[in-house]
Formats: sequence, C-alpha cells, structure tokens
Amino acid sequence: MIDQRAARNDPDAFRRKLARKGAAEQFDAWLAADERWRAIVPRVDELRGKTKLKGKPTPEQLEELRGVKEQLQQAEQELAEAEAARDEALVPIPNPPDDSAPDGDTDEDAVEIRRWGEPPALTDPKEHTEIGRFDMERAARLSGARFGFMIGDTALLAMAIYRFALDVVAQEGFLPVLPPVLVREEAMYGTGFFPTDRSNIYAVESDNLYLTGTSEVALAGMHMGEILEELPLYYAGYSTNFRREAGAAGKDTRGMFRVHQFNKVEMFVYCEPDRSPDEHERILAVEERILQGLEIPYRVVNVAAGDLGAPAVKKYDCEGWFPAQGRYRELTSTSNTTDYQARRLGIRYRDGKNVATPHTLNGTAVTDRALLALLENFQGDVPDVLRQYGAPATVRR
Repeated sequence: MIDQRAARNDPDAFRRKLARKGAAEQFDAWLAADERWRAIVPRVDELRGKTKLKGKPTPEQLEELRGVKEQLQQAEQELAEAEAARDEALVPIPNPPDDSAPDGDTDEDAVEIRRWGEPPALTDPKEHTEIGRFDMERAARLSGARFGFMIGDTALLAMAIYRFALDVVAQEGFLPVLPPVLVREEAMYGTGFFPTDRSNIYAVESDNLYLTGTSEVALAGMHMGEILEELPLYYAGYSTNFRREAGAAGKDTRGMFRVHQFNKVEMFVYCEPDRSPDEHERILAVEERILQGLEIPYRVVNVAAGDLGAPAVKKYDCEGWFPAQGRYRELTSTSNTTDYQARRLGIRYRDGKNVATPHTLNGTAVTDRALLALLENFQGDVPDVLRQYGAPATVRR
C-alpha cells in the first residue's frame, strides 16, 4: 500500500503520479475518507480526556460523566466506521509510477531501450508446435483448452533451460528456493494481486487457498510479518504457475504461448530503499545474460505507466524474437515495487535502532516461452551451452 503519511504531506504529487495509472479518482476518494477520519480523532481524544476525573467525583460530576460516556461511545463508533471506510478506500490504490516510466496505457506505448542479436533469416519459419513435441489435443481432453504436454526431447530441453537459468542466478548470489504454489489470501493481497488480479487466479475454495501465478507471491510472503535483521536478501524460486487468463479470449490461441499452466524461475530481492533502483538494473542485467547465453534475439522496453501492475513503479520487459509471428514478444520482466508489497505484508527491517520498510523487486529469469523462442529461432537445433544440462543436440518430434 502507499505511504499514507507521505501522501498526506504531498497529495498533489501523489495525485499527479497516480493519474498516469488512471487512479487519481481512487486517490481522491481515499483522501476524503482519511480527512473524515482525522476530523473525528480530536473529538474522541477530547471526550476520553473528560472521562478521567481526579479524586472522588461529586454527584454532579457523575451525572455529567454518564453523558460524556454516551457521547464517547457514539464518537468511537463513528471513528471505527470512518477508519474502516478509509482502509477500504486505500486497498485499490496502486503504487505511484516512477517519473522515468513513459506515458501510455498499452504495450504499444512502451519505449524501446536496446536490442541484442539479429533475428535469423528464415525462408520458411516454423512455429514451435511444428518443431517440438507438444500434444495440445490430448491435453485439452484431459484438462481443457490452453493446456499442453511437452514430450521427449522437448521436455528435456525445457528442463535444461530451467537448470541453466538457476545456475546463472545462483552465480549472481540468488538463493534457490522451491516454494509452495498454494497460498492464503493474505499473501495474494499483500503482493498486490488482490483485488486487481483476482479474476486471473485459480481458487481452491474448500481450503481458502489460491494457486499462484508466479513464485513472487511465495517469495514475498515467506517473510510476511517479520522484521528482517539483514539486507539485502536474494532468492530465486522455481515453480509451476497457474493463470486463468481471464479476458484473454482470442489472444495467442495457437500453441503454447499463452497457457493456463507454465514453469518459471523467478528472482526476488529485499533491499534498503536507496538501493532498489540499482538492484532493478542488476536484475535486468541478469535476465539479459540468460537470454544472451541462450542466443535468443531480444529487445528491452521500458513499460508505460498505465500498463504497469498495481505494485510496480517501473518495469522492464525483455521481448524475444518469434520468427513464426514475425515480432518480438515478452519473455521476461522485472519490476521495482518499492515499499508497496512490504507495507501490505507487514515486512520491516532493522535500520540501526529503528525499524523501516524495505523495498522489494522481482524479475523473471526464464519461463516456458524461452523454450518456444529457442525452438523457433534455431528450428530444432540447440545451443551448446545447454548440452551440459542434458539437452539433446537437436530436438526431434
């Protein structure tokens, strides 16, 4: 959640930033609710003071005290209702975007920063389903649309990519973690996926648990409610992830590009506030190192403010070249969420004799989409770097 004290001190700056995410009205609604709550506080404090009598009260004082207590009870009820309304208005307010995030609301508004590698000159580029061994038909009979089997060489290649990515991030100081994929609502709320992204999350209603769409949720929730004694902390989670893809009807229906279940290696950082911009650039550099190791041509874009998720102030996407589509598509992303998630999760760190709120960042090391891009760019051949991880020299269907 946003820093309420900072928002009160400079509401104009918050409103200007939040307007770029389309959330100025939400902010004004919270500001009004907060002002109503603050207006009641002095009256409650005054009435509470009047209930504290020194010495033995006279009959007149007792009569007056009964009237004061009645007024106090009513005022405290008003205060509780005002506080609940204020807190409810705070929940949907996103993290204000950084000024360096470009204006705009869609992926078309992202600003390209650089490119690496040359797209291959293929006269007849084949789609990944024509190269690797995927079985979408049997998966659809088993689980429904947007599921798929990876089989044989394709499965071995996928596992080699994950293992390669884990090696790279471990060399960069990230501690490997195999996290739970079922979490409680507090973790979904704390990371900012609830309430805005609830429609994309699978729920196990009988147990009040939710399937995560990224191990970011578990890696952030791992320290929920704690005071961290040492920063920075670096984690890398490998997990299977689940997304309903609500609202994606008609988008990327071919092949395995947009499916309900996929695997991912995710980086996550806790750090002091003044370090987070540098950590963001470092995560991006690790993502690029992995893509360059896989020899996948890509470009880096700075995502538009209105296209950012609720927790992020800034996000970079690395978009890989897909020959069969003839365009760059998102392979990885990295977001700086500053103190937004840590506040919602109740995470603090010890700063000398005081405690403060850390910043958190996340970044994709690799997902199944890297497999798809690699198949399409190399048309079945496999980069040498993956052989040591059990990948075949050539993928056979």
